[in-house]
Amino acid sequence: MADEMGLGKTLQCITLIWTLLRQSPECKPEIDKAVVVSPSSLVKNWYNEVGKWLGGRIQPLAIDGGSKDEIDQKLEGFMNQRGARVPSPILIISYETFRLHVGVLQKGSVGLVICDETELYKRFLRQAKPAEELRGGKMSVSSLSSITTLKKLCNHPALIYDKCVEEEDGFEGALDIFPPGYSSKALEPQLSGKMLVLDYILAVTRSRSSDKVVLVSNYTQTLDLFEKLCRVRRYLYVRLDGTMSIKKRAKVVERFNCPSSPDFVFMLSSKAGGCGLNLIGANRLIMFDPDWNPANDEQAMARVWRDGQKKTCYIYRLLSAGTIEEKIFQRQSHKKALSSCVVDEEQDVERHFSLGELKELFTLDEASLSDTHDRLHCRRCVNRRQVWPPPDGSDCTSDLAQWNHSTDKRGLQDEVLQAAWDAASTAITFVFHQRSHEEQRGLC
Repeated sequence: MADEMGLGKTLQCITLIWTLLRQSPECKPEIDKAVVVSPSSLVKNWYNEVGKWLGGRIQPLAIDGGSKDEIDQKLEGFMNQRGARVPSPILIISYETFRLHVGVLQKGSVGLVICDETELYKRFLRQAKPAEELRGGKMSVSSLSSITTLKKLCNHPALIYDKCVEEEDGFEGALDIFPPGYSSKALEPQLSGKMLVLDYILAVTRSRSSDKVVLVSNYTQTLDLFEKLCRVRRYLYVRLDGTMSIKKRAKVVERFNCPSSPDFVFMLSSKAGGCGLNLIGANRLIMFDPDWNPANDEQAMARVWRDGQKKTCYIYRLLSAGTIEEKIFQRQSHKKALSSCVVDEEQDVERHFSLGELKELFTLDEASLSDTHDRLHCRRCVNRRQVWPPPDGSDCTSDLAQWNHSTDKRGLQDEVLQAAWDAASTAITFVFHQRSHEEQRGLC
């Protein structure tokens, strides 16, 4: 759904609900009630989106917490509504609340149920062999391949589509989750929160500035997706990965850094070019996925903020909330010893991961806007909103606890990110942002 800019699946769903609630071929409403089931972190976003597009025409019922009796009472009131103009025809509810109170919802009829897409990640966690072994108190080499699979799934479902087709371990029956007629050859950024945010960041940057962008990923398959995106959006780009000779790399970098170069995007494999390259032709860099070794990420992020850079630099790190990516980032932040770990053999995993830590990698926290922020036990935020600013003197090198914490676009100093959050509001749940000293001219 909604593979064109500005026509997201959320808007299409809201339009469909409104149409079915108001008309049909028989000149009467097709349905009288609709239910939207989403991760708990997106319930409020769905509520806001309905208000944004329908204004006061409709009053949705959003259930995001409360006692069992309170929730049952609200659900019974919703289900007992009848007629062409019910007061609250749209129920927005989390997956967990839906499961716990499905008995109440089964007592009546609902014309339409919309399920927000998160099931593929959870299905793999439920069915994958390593997860079963960990629940049974075992560790195995198969955990390694599953970790890589989860990381790729966080980037885009297209990267594991072949596994679903072949029904590999953990993906039995998962093909049904993909949209009808899906093809891995097509570009569908809306199937990945990170890819959707990237799509908007590039579009806003291109339309509002003369800035150039560096895209960094650990996987050449992800670079392939970047290429598809650039071709569809008609962005000129260059790509550097392990297949490119040293001589050709120098020419590509020199061309990109030239002020008259028409290239807008520089795609970079972190393994092939994350160290030593000078890419001052760009001043925006997007780290699309985290590396186990924090030094690799730090090297990659330093490609644009270098001697000779004349513009303010913006560094974006995209993480899928509640997934293995946040766990990797947390290990980067809190266990720098991980930088010496090469996770490629069974003994390495056993040396650096306890059984409990491995189990944690195979969990999905849907309720949290940011598991990383939750673990900070932040005292500057109240009810998920920053009340007190970071201490004086803090900058991009400070601990995350001393960064700005945002659950909406207010307070963001980057106009590009503000606009991207407006356009992809359901894809962004939390932002850590900080500004380095003015004379250093950098934003993270």
